[in-house]
Amino acid sequence: MYDRLFEAILALKDKEECASFFDDLCTIKELQDMSSRFDVALMLHEGKNYNEIIEATGASSATISRVNRCLNYGRGGYRSVIEKREKKDG
Repeated sequence: MYDRLFEAILALKDKEECASFFDDLCTIKELQDMSSRFDVALMLHEGKNYNEIIEATGASSATISRVNRCLNYGRGGYRSVIEKREKKDG
């Protein structure tokens, strides 16, 4: 069901193309929500607690809980991207 979307994302060459595609595909709110969830994942990975994350991002405890659950029991998507970022930033 999502194959064409994932293939389109994989075809993007750089951050500018990615931004253009997602600006066309998503509403501002959807982009803000996805960005916030990724920020939450990064902060959880860094060992921040819920209160610190709420203060820094404004995310709800339900969102933080969901992201935490995905980090610990999900398919590894967040962890994979975080690890790739860490290797790149080295």
